[in-house]
Amino acid sequence: MIAAGNRPLIYYSTPEFGLGDSTTPKLGFLKLPVSNCSGKRFGLHSDEARSSFSVKAGEGSKVSYVNGKADLVRESYDSINHSDGKSICQMSTIGNSTDIVWHKCSVEKIDRQELLQQKGCVIWVTGLSGSGKSTLACALSRGLHSRGKLTYILDGDNVRHGLNHDLSFKAEDRAENIRRIGEVAKLFADAGVICIASLISPYRKDRDSCRSLLPEGDFIEVFMNVPLQVCEARDPKGLYKLARAGKIKGFTGIDDPYEPPLNSEIVLQQKGSVSASPCEMADTVISYLEEKGYLNA
Repeated sequence: MIAAGNRPLIYYSTPEFGLGDSTTPKLGFLKLPVSNCSGKRFGLHSDEARSSFSVKAGEGSKVSYVNGKADLVRESYDSINHSDGKSICQMSTIGNSTDIVWHKCSVEKIDRQELLQQKGCVIWVTGLSGSGKSTLACALSRGLHSRGKLTYILDGDNVRHGLNHDLSFKAEDRAENIRRIGEVAKLFADAGVICIASLISPYRKDRDSCRSLLPEGDFIEVFMNVPLQVCEARDPKGLYKLARAGKIKGFTGIDDPYEPPLNSEIVLQQKGSVSASPCEMADTVISYLEEKGYLNA
């Protein structure tokens, strides 16, 4: 007998499946009360799910069977903990997604990092428009590439060409833009890739939310600390001119705030008219990655 919460899970070891000694079963049934798991989740009809349903799994098998239906529950028996009685079903509700289960794979982040000989992380480059974020991202990607390291750039404008093309520049859409990019960056880092996210990301709380998605140390914030007047003088896309003319509303630095980071890992600051070259700034970031061990598995 196995307990799952306050309800019993009855393990059946039966001769019909070629079992020998019932104390060392290789194949058997688990009978679960429906209140612990939704029968509908496993493709059961209402009459099948009224009271309970059975799960059968073979030793070492990756496939379980629910009421004789194959491939509906995968590795569900791995979720049972005989000592503390956790339920066989580890269902979650995340946002509007209900009854979802995280499927764990035997190839994990550490395996991918060993393959790539580097550690996955997110380098989040933030600053005003015209501060040199995209220029730094490309120089950094090139510098790491020349060292045999795999990177990918998530540029703010580039992502809006596809994944985020449905978002405007209103405050709520900018927050969603950052959230999506943060989640994608997290996936790249989990893949063992050094992900370079380059976007204004004006609001501190949104950047901090992205930081919270990753293990401590794996979110490296790079603040391009360039004065507004310098960025406006550069105006590489002509956006400041349009904003000053009132043709663009809610432009960061003009009529929408930029909240500078308080505790960035790296600050690249322009003092007066003196500015480091893109390669020099990239080398500063690469030195940080080397010091923290991200360029080795």
